[in-house]
Amino acid sequence: MRAVVCETWGGPELLRVREVPPPVPKPDQVLIKVHAAGVNFPDTLIIRNLYQLKPELPFTPGSEVGGEVIAVGEAVSTFKPGDRVIGLCVLGGYAEEVVADAKLTLPIPDDVSYEVAAGLMMAYATSWLGVRDRGTVKPGETMLVLGASGGVGLAAVEIGKAVGARVVAAASSDEKLAVCIAHGADAVINYATEDLRAAIKRTCPAGLDVILDPVGGPYTEAAFRSIAWRGRLLIVGFTSGTVPSLAMNLPLLKNASIIGVMYGGFPQREPEAHAACAAELFGWLRAGKIRPLISNTYTLDEAPEALRVMASRTVQGKIVFKT
Repeated sequence: MRAVVCETWGGPELLRVREVPPPVPKPDQVLIKVHAAGVNFPDTLIIRNLYQLKPELPFTPGSEVGGEVIAVGEAVSTFKPGDRVIGLCVLGGYAEEVVADAKLTLPIPDDVSYEVAAGLMMAYATSWLGVRDRGTVKPGETMLVLGASGGVGLAAVEIGKAVGARVVAAASSDEKLAVCIAHGADAVINYATEDLRAAIKRTCPAGLDVILDPVGGPYTEAAFRSIAWRGRLLIVGFTSGTVPSLAMNLPLLKNASIIGVMYGGFPQREPEAHAACAAELFGWLRAGKIRPLISNTYTLDEAPEALRVMASRTVQGKIVFKT
């Protein structure tokens, strides 16, 4: 089978498509024919050996796929060949076939495409974990989303609206903000052309109940200085490349909370909560409350370009590979 292979640490230009042996499922795994694979920002870090997950070389990146079950391990009774599924595979997704643990595999409703399915869980489940679980966002609260046009950010905009919050989207261009408005944002901030603190004061004079931050860098403190009483800062990631530091008197003065949001271990550690997350996301999808944006698709041979674009932070919504 064909797979994208990382043979040496470095940028996406070093990736190669190789013929490799197909994987064999273990007793508790399923073998999936990949129709689409989601591209995620951590993939750009893993291939550079800059992420907490450090696989041995060579390896195939890719952590989420939409596809069809080919075979199941002897201990698997929940899936059968022919089932349409999302596979959360940690590694190996940029390939024609991949194995995934059965407990990390989800059925795809018949009316959901493989492309949408492959781009759904990492972005939307991360934002669900932040908005619904860790941040407990309530109807009527005001939530600021930084990096709001990216995969996680745009998902947070839609999920915030689905739970009844007022959502303010912040991004680095008017083009990106137009996408956020199209997906339900109540107000927008261009932090490339306007001071973020001044813009928050203009759009949210009573302060921010929740900040969802996948960006980091200088925007974190600027936003957190506008947190409301008992507000929550949700730390999702650092796509800016800089992990911010905060003076601890800032949360003290507002009885505010700084909360980590890490999807990586969530499905394994809390499978029942993860199943509830997936069920709610698919329910919102059917109801039209979330509308995943797949802004571009690539072939496996175009993997260097896809990851270059992802690393440039210019992606709106999600991009996926089609195999």
